[in-house]
Amino acid sequence: MMQYSHVVSLPRPSRRWLRATAAALGLAACKDHPPGCISLASACEPAYPPTFENVYNRTIAPKCGSDGNACHSVKGMRGGLVMNNQAAAYTNLLAGGNRRVVANDAACSGMVVRLSGHGHPWVMPPEHPLSEAEQCAVRMWIQNGAIGP
Repeated sequence: MMQYSHVVSLPRPSRRWLRATAAALGLAACKDHPPGCISLASACEPAYPPTFENVYNRTIAPKCGSDGNACHSVKGMRGGLVMNNQAAAYTNLLAGGNRRVVANDAACSGMVVRLSGHGHPWVMPPEHPLSEAEQCAVRMWIQNGAIGP
């Protein structure tokens, strides 16, 4: 049996390296990201007629984008999304390729996925989820083509 007479000393990693490694591992291990698509009930009762004007005035404006501190106000800009007026909200939700709203496909629209994410850190709005009837109106507006103002 071989014996070693000395111990190899490895350099100590820097604190910056340790923090960066811990952050990278934490992000890699985090699997609680919104799915690309979800299953939706085939029928629901909307809180109001599912037009974009109603979706904006009854749900988006009061709960997501009009208050100065709201997540999607000019000040909040979460996810780079500003919904402080109806035209900006519509344009930003349907901007090419972002999948926030996929006309005729509510189940694969990021907005619907996040509105339906009760109990997940990515649910919208984060502290006061929408009622099922409000979610239904949003889903129906998207499923019916996401027709704008």
